[in-house]
Amino acid sequence: MRESEGRRWAAMTAVAGTVFIAAGAFWLSFTSLADLAARSGIGAVQAWAWPLIVDGIIVVATVAVVALAGQRSAWYPWALLVGGALVSVTANAIHAVVAADADVPRMLAASVAAVPPVVLLAITHLTVILTRTTGPDKEPADAVSFSTATAESMPALPSADTEAGRREDGVADRRALGWELREAGWSNKRIARELGVHPSTVGRWFAVAHLTDTTDTADEREETTP
Repeated sequence: MRESEGRRWAAMTAVAGTVFIAAGAFWLSFTSLADLAARSGIGAVQAWAWPLIVDGIIVVATVAVVALAGQRSAWYPWALLVGGALVSVTANAIHAVVAADADVPRMLAASVAAVPPVVLLAITHLTVILTRTTGPDKEPADAVSFSTATAESMPALPSADTEAGRREDGVADRRALGWELREAGWSNKRIARELGVHPSTVGRWFAVAHLTDTTDTADEREETTP
């Protein structure tokens, strides 16, 4: 229990750290792309929307990739994720080349500017994974498999309904045999002795008008006649 709580707190701390890093990477990429959009002719009032669209695709597509993992439709968020990442990294690198001082090598400026969008991509994916693993504790898979296997290996105990069904089947079989013996000329008492039931039970089976005590008495005389 204590170990589980420790892992949960560690995961929550990691989630908080990844959110903080993702926010910083998003902000750096956002400012660079907004400035590039303004330099490209987009008005200053609308320039903020362009980086929001580009980096927003990365965040949303990353969450969708994790949510749709293993499904056929996962190719679409993957395509959006790759496309958004390429656009963001390229645009940040271009902005660094355009805005960097002449003393800074262009390759170095482009490499530094490419870090925030790459980190945003990686940290968003990590955040989603950590968030999914910090949910309510679930029974370990091994324990579930063990309990399932144990339940399957145990012999099935008859339920009350099963026992009742068996008794009803037995009564039906004896009743059918009783009818056959009755048609063969046996008396109720003789059938009762043969089937191991009370004579009144046999009488209820054959509760018809012509079954009287007189018939039973005559049958008994025939049975006792040498």
